[in-house]
Amino acid sequence: MREYELMFIIDPRLTDEEIVSLADQYKEMIQSAGGEVHKEESWGKRKLAYQINKLSEGSYMLFHVRSEQGSVFREVEQRLRQNERVLRYMTVRTDAGRLRYRGGSEQEAEESAAAEPATSHAEEKE
Repeated sequence: MREYELMFIIDPRLTDEEIVSLADQYKEMIQSAGGEVHKEESWGKRKLAYQINKLSEGSYMLFHVRSEQGSVFREVEQRLRQNERVLRYMTVRTDAGRLRYRGGSEQEAEESAAAEPATSHAEEKE
């Protein structure tokens, strides 16, 4: 089973109830596509490194997702891209099989790295 992290930054002007509702919508989408959100973290409002849409803060949400396949994120990422309340998002594959081998021979490291390409998406909105 593959593990992923989906992080998205939400408009800080939304209320806590709206943020929870938005997160629940994406969690339901992941589950209906065959994924499992096994951990959900709300990091609250944090200062952004640079302004996005004239905002200097954002509400951060992180999902730890387990799935048999990466196609779980196709619809979710499309919806994140279209939602004006989501400032940025990123999906990263984090399971142990994707971590680069740090010891042993070069051949083992190459085999580990060449097994399957990682899924990583970041979306920029203007």
